[in-house]
Amino acid sequence: MDWHPTKDYSLSCILCLLFYATVRMATKFVIQQPQPVKSAIESDQWSTGICDCCEDLGECCCGFWCFPCYACKTARDFGECLCLPLLDAFNGVIPAVSLSMRVAVRERYGIKGSICKDCLYSSFCICCSWCQIAREMKARTQNVTLINAKPVSLVTSHLA
Repeated sequence: MDWHPTKDYSLSCILCLLFYATVRMATKFVIQQPQPVKSAIESDQWSTGICDCCEDLGECCCGFWCFPCYACKTARDFGECLCLPLLDAFNGVIPAVSLSMRVAVRERYGIKGSICKDCLYSSFCICCSWCQIAREMKARTQNVTLINAKPVSLVTSHLA
């Protein structure tokens, strides 16, 4: 049915023509939404062992050669005060800040463990403990990468 200005059309006929023209000329754009890709660890165990320094040699060397700076940087990356680890210098046998950071990391990431092990690692393997904390934070806080973010358009076919 085509439009002729000289013909007398009913209201339903005019609506039908408008609908037909709208559908015929419509272009439909479909945007394909990208899905986030995240490969962070979601385990209830530490991603590396306490002595797995070879997993990230740069972190291990920095932690060994400049431990106070490394502990401060790791605490800041975790969201704590930059100078908080320096308070361990004023503690007795058990470094309270290192112990509390280790417990906080376990709690945040749902890692199983015990306060007894945390106390032992913080007291006798303090450098390795901070390196393990930093490796864990690095492994569990990866950025989300979007893939295929290019919009795709589809044109509807003409109705006959």
